[in-house]
Amino acid sequence: SYCPSAKTLGAVAPRKPVLSVSARKIKDNAADWHNLILKWEALNDVGFATANSIANLKISLLSKDRAGPESSSSVSEDDDEKMHPDYDKRLEMLCEELQATLEGLTKIQVKMEKLSSTTKGICELENYHYGEENRRAPLFHTWPTAYFYEVSHKLSDMYSRELLLKRTVGAELAHTSDQDLILSYLSMWLHQPYVERDSRLLLESMLLETGHHAL
Repeated sequence: SYCPSAKTLGAVAPRKPVLSVSARKIKDNAADWHNLILKWEALNDVGFATANSIANLKISLLSKDRAGPESSSSVSEDDDEKMHPDYDKRLEMLCEELQATLEGLTKIQVKMEKLSSTTKGICELENYHYGEENRRAPLFHTWPTAYFYEVSHKLSDMYSRELLLKRTVGAELAHTSDQDLILSYLSMWLHQPYVERDSRLLLESMLLETGHHAL
């Protein structure tokens, strides 16, 4: 019978360690977080473009109203009345587009909450089967299993609060007649105060820990 030499055995590439079921699920969740945040950012850009169009339309009309009849003396009352239906129709269409974007962001945020809930379940299962966390090796490099839930919960909470803010912006933007408020709402949508500072660092840390990105 053939017996492979040590040299032959040494030529065989070593297998990568097989991840446990919990580790595999957490790694998949990290990839899902990455994809959901990318989708959120893309949809956020679409929403900002729509919100910007609403803002420009509102400011244009406010500027025209402030200018008074002197600057529009060449425009008859009948012509002026004919312009407002077009304005209202355009505004309504843009508001519907913004609402559709908010619905898309809501679906993403619901999936984020599900990821957080799934991660919590994994932690509870690990604790049930293997006892206290400080008595077992980490699933990947250094993070305790519970920290994956902590990070997921933080991310989910950030995007939940950001979604509430965006709903407020969407509800108020088309109804305010104050130019400063219009610009403030637009800035809030663009800069995402609840997620921009910490979310990317948390996500990148999770991707590094789970091996999606190289340390």
